[in-house]
Amino acid sequence: MARPPRRSGRPLVTLSTDVGAAYSAQMKAVLVRSVDAGRIVELAHDLPAHQVREAAFLLRAMASGFPAGTVHIAVVDPGVGGRRAPLAIRCADGSILVGPDNGVLSLLAEELGRPEGFRIDARRLAARPRVGTTFDGRDVFAPAAARIASGTRLEEIGDRTTFERISLPVPRRTARGARGEVLHSDRFGNLVTNIPTDWVPRASPGVEVKVGARGRARRVPWVPSYEALESGSLGVLGSSFGLLEISVALGRAARRLRAGAGTPVSLTWLARADASETVNSVPPRRR
Repeated sequence: MARPPRRSGRPLVTLSTDVGAAYSAQMKAVLVRSVDAGRIVELAHDLPAHQVREAAFLLRAMASGFPAGTVHIAVVDPGVGGRRAPLAIRCADGSILVGPDNGVLSLLAEELGRPEGFRIDARRLAARPRVGTTFDGRDVFAPAAARIASGTRLEEIGDRTTFERISLPVPRRTARGARGEVLHSDRFGNLVTNIPTDWVPRASPGVEVKVGARGRARRVPWVPSYEALESGSLGVLGSSFGLLEISVALGRAARRLRAGAGTPVSLTWLARADASETVNSVPPRRR
């Protein structure tokens, strides 16, 4: 098996969690004992709590552009203290991913290529004793990442293992549109779907949107930007993920449509002849 690329100098260490400020500060305190604080990049501590698939999608988007050899810690861990294993994954460019073996690392690992899994043995870390069983982020993952960033090879802290992989739902084209689901509801309440932006015909003036199994169809405009929508109006546009996004200008589509990650979405592209009927059928709510 080919040896991984050799890292030059001390790598960056990124930190992504759903645990909030108080808990993430304790993880950073472990890291800064052996990693220069200027090499630690805190990506997010407000990932959707317990939502492993949504977090995996966001982690891939946040972390895949970092330099080769970066050490990425990701902790969204509803099974902490249970049967799931502590995991480190080595990727083709020498990057190392550290976190729970529940799939949260897998999309980024596949993006970075040729992933090799190692089950972390906490007894080999020479870390402080664990306090309870509910904070592996501080007691296992941060110490492991600190060792790795200091040059320790994965073979020294664990044995090779397979690891859990998750996949995102696959959208489906229909005769005049597409069906998929919401992957992420962002902090503005925008609903990011799994349907590629380039599936929308360029000539289409609007989209008929149905959100949720019992949602009713709404004809809304297909727009290039939020500015193109009137305040409080519902519309569809291309997101920065390259995926279609359902939004309310200066409002929250997630609240209006009572939707979030996992909600099914059905879209129909409207023809030019339908343009006069493209309206926002739900008046904006007062907030």
